[in-house]
Amino acid sequence: MDTGVATVGDGIRMHYVRAGEGPLIVLLHGWPQTSHCWRKVIPELARTHTVVAPDLRGYGLTDKPAAGYAKRRMAADVSELIRALGFERAAAVVGHDRGGRVAHRWALDRPEEIERLMVLDIIPTREMFARMDGPLAASHWHWLFHVQPDLPERLVGRDVRGYLEYFYERWTYDRHGLEPSAVDAYVRAFSRPGAVRAGFDDYRAVDEDLAHDEADFTAGRRLEMPLLALWGSTGLPAQLPALDIWQTYAKDVRGAQLQDCGHFIAEERPQALLEHLRGFVG
Repeated sequence: MDTGVATVGDGIRMHYVRAGEGPLIVLLHGWPQTSHCWRKVIPELARTHTVVAPDLRGYGLTDKPAAGYAKRRMAADVSELIRALGFERAAAVVGHDRGGRVAHRWALDRPEEIERLMVLDIIPTREMFARMDGPLAASHWHWLFHVQPDLPERLVGRDVRGYLEYFYERWTYDRHGLEPSAVDAYVRAFSRPGAVRAGFDDYRAVDEDLAHDEADFTAGRRLEMPLLALWGSTGLPAQLPALDIWQTYAKDVRGAQLQDCGHFIAEERPQALLEHLRGFVG
């Protein structure tokens, strides 16, 4: 695998991993992770495709500006990245967690650039807030905490490892968490200057994200390309009619639940993810 940096958007330097040759597959990570989360699937995908996995705006080795975290801007970053690398479209885009929300917005704003879309362990942002009852708020309390001004940085910044490990343990199926080397890599990433704040700014963009989502939904815009939704058996979508929800937002939808899997699909069940992606992309 090679690494590189490209200048995109409003002048930020976006770090990415690239491997293989052939049609393009773009992998978009979520919070609290970086492009490192795809390490178990990139080598196999690179046998037949060009694989590009960037660190999103504010994450990893990518710049951490004070603005620009609405998903429309973050999606434009990735669109500009693939063009800088010589591609006009992707054969498939795979988005996990926050990266799935970036991918969803990219597919709505620039459908000509994405042939197939896969989202991992999420439902649309609009649905998250429409369904924010007591149980959902209790299980996803971090959404409400992260949007608060200043306080999350002050509290989390005192123990970055302790805060992140809370999620790595509770969001994995067997509660053993991710392997120590991966946790170390993520802790280093979120310990860099500006990284904790930038991750929270991703969540704080929710008002703008919801406005864009509501405008599209009201106008009747739906995803035109085939969509595959996967979720873990102990993830949030497993508690909801996930497939029915996505069928409200896209015209060609299929989905599957991965047994004995939590939130971190690419790291907990990489072979299952690869099998579904091969069948989806062809």
